[in-house]
Amino acid sequence: MILGIDVGGTHTDAVLIDGNRVVEKVKVVTDRIDLSRSLLKVTDKALHETNPEDLERVVLSTTISTNAIVQNLTSPVGMILASGPGLSPSALRINENCHFVSGYVNHRGIPVAPIDKGTVQKTGMLFKTSGIDHIGIVGKFSCRNPDIETDIEDALGFTFSHCSLGHRMSGNLNFPRRIATTYLNASISDIYGDFITMVTAFAGRFKASFPIFILKADGGTFEINQSARYPVQTILSGPAASIMGILSLAEFTTDAVALDIGGTTTDIAIFADGSPLLEPLGVTIAGHKTLIRGLRTRSIGIGGDSAAEFVNGEYIIGPERKGPAAAFGGPCPTPTDAMVVLGLTEIGDKEKALAAIGTIAQKAGHTAGKAAETIFDETCRKIARAVIGMVEEVNNEPVYTIHELLEGKRIKPERLYAVGGPAEPMAPAIGSILGYSVNIPDHAEVANAVGAALARTTTELTVLADTEKMIATIVEEGLQLSISPKFSKADAIGICKEKLRERALSMGAAEEDLELEIIEEHVFNMVRGYSKVGQNIRIKGQVKPGLISRCMKSAPAR
Repeated sequence: MILGIDVGGTHTDAVLIDGNRVVEKVKVVTDRIDLSRSLLKVTDKALHETNPEDLERVVLSTTISTNAIVQNLTSPVGMILASGPGLSPSALRINENCHFVSGYVNHRGIPVAPIDKGTVQKTGMLFKTSGIDHIGIVGKFSCRNPDIETDIEDALGFTFSHCSLGHRMSGNLNFPRRIATTYLNASISDIYGDFITMVTAFAGRFKASFPIFILKADGGTFEINQSARYPVQTILSGPAASIMGILSLAEFTTDAVALDIGGTTTDIAIFADGSPLLEPLGVTIAGHKTLIRGLRTRSIGIGGDSAAEFVNGEYIIGPERKGPAAAFGGPCPTPTDAMVVLGLTEIGDKEKALAAIGTIAQKAGHTAGKAAETIFDETCRKIARAVIGMVEEVNNEPVYTIHELLEGKRIKPERLYAVGGPAEPMAPAIGSILGYSVNIPDHAEVANAVGAALARTTTELTVLADTEKMIATIVEEGLQLSISPKFSKADAIGICKEKLRERALSMGAAEEDLELEIIEEHVFNMVRGYSKVGQNIRIKGQVKPGLISRCMKSAPAR
């Protein structure tokens, strides 16, 4: 059995999956002050007739990293950058605690200038006296040769709570994005570490041995202790869960739009020929462009519990959420209350919903029924406008899916897949505005938990080989191997697949789910004078995102 848990801003959902069936599904209100209470409550309900020892694995999707960044609840980070020549330091400075030191390697990874250990040690002392205990170290072209970064770490002379090295974040080139990724990774290490401690304690309560996984931005998972090194990989875990949930619950091969309508936000995703879109360079969060591979989504501040107001002659819905819907004892009218008044749902206390809608109706000079209709309609139209905007944005750029680049592809959605608590009453209205047919999969109200439960473990790996230097670098692992001058692209692909397999298994992947693929392969001849002196080879591989081999069979949508 597999237990999937989605910790959302409004609700925490859990599903217990046995074979290809959801045998239990539970939804509880998220305790934002103490998430462990929500985890214990939802798990107790899901496992009320199940022995925890029967669990093969537990998978969580969480908003903890995303919320920490968006709400600026991160730890202060001291950044040490070895930028070398090129970009001005002013263009690279990511925060007020950013310091530049000497030393760099060139684009081939060949050392050009060493670090100044004295300057590095003074910088470390400055961090310590300023109370900074988290640092990020990034060298230009560190993905070609990590020595500068490791030399700086060794030279610091002080022990810090957390140190993030840029070359471990990604094997892709892009110095500014690498800086942002490293900074974010260090900044959320404390709050994410507390989350891991809480989850580990929660698991220990059951006195059973089962592996725990966390969902990443690319829709894959990794083992919870591995995730402690790379907390930035868990940003946008929630939207990724909804996409994986739809993939597991509905079968389609057309262009489509997916909505996860929650209490606080609505997440939008687009599918091309049945495959979710990918951010090719890396996701952006709170204005930071990263190198984190992720599914392409957009979150907007409107959901079932968004606050509804009447201001300057118009109804304003969201983005603020002041609490639950009035039907559940909340402080103000919401779209959920409007749906209760209109009879679109039978949840909560209808009298409380009617009273709340009545207050805003009085301000507008409308009946409660008219106010409810207007609030509901404006909520649906606001979501529809965001969908149209995202489709237009995607069609102005190359289309990348989790599997491939679709040359010349233009997205023309005809279907709307909707999940989340308010999906049942809202999706038909949104689909009508967009002109899309509407599909609400089975278990739509807990689709995120299903998606988390059934996502396979994913990772990527980059191999760089320089046959003149006779060195191959396994970038994300920071390893260097000696090679012969006759080392070839085929040799590099072989090493990439071998090390990728080892990395995935260490992250908790199952052998039967290791669908390896090479996504980049480049070979450049190096010429000096009139002679070829070697080759520069770059190979990038990944475990393809998708669902575990024992996942539920696709169910027909309704």
